[in-house]
Amino acid sequence: MTRKTLSVRLDDGAEAARPVRASAERLARLKEHAKVLRREPTEAEALLWGKLEGARLGGIKFSRKAVVGTGIVDFACPSRWLVVSLTQPGSNPEIDALQDRKLAETGIRVLRFTADEVTGELDRVVKEIAATANTPFERPGRPQGRGRQG
Repeated sequence: MTRKTLSVRLDDGAEAARPVRASAERLARLKEHAKVLRREPTEAEALLWGKLEGARLGGIKFSRKAVVGTGIVDFACPSRWLVVSLTQPGSNPEIDALQDRKLAETGIRVLRFTADEVTGELDRVVKEIAATANTPFERPGRPQGRGRQG
C-alpha cells in the first residue's frame, strides 16, 4: 500500500494559485466529519457563528465547518476568498501554521483567532473580520485588468 501525501508547489515567482483537491473518498469523509463538528460547536464557535450566520456581517455569507481543499475550516467566505480559523486550547501551533500556509499559498486569506479572543473580545474580532472581508483583493488565477465590463 502506498501512501499519498499532499504537496502544494508553486513555480518561482508565480502569482496564480493552484487549487488543492482531495480525492473523492477523502472528500466524502471530510464532509461527514464536518457535519459532526457542526452539531457540537465550541463556545467560541457558537458565539462567532451568531454574528456571522445569515449574512449578518454586511450581507457577506459565511459557512461554518466548511471543507476547503483537503481540510475543514471553522468559517469560510468563498465570495471573498476568506477563511476564519479558531485556535482551541491545546491545539498544535505547527499544524495550525501549516494549514494556514497551505490555504494562503492557494490565494485564500486566513484570519486566525484564539478561542479566548472570541469569547472575551467578540466585537473586536467581528470588526477585524468585516474589515478584512471588505478589503479589496486579487482573486487567484484571474489575470490583472480583466474583469467584468459593462
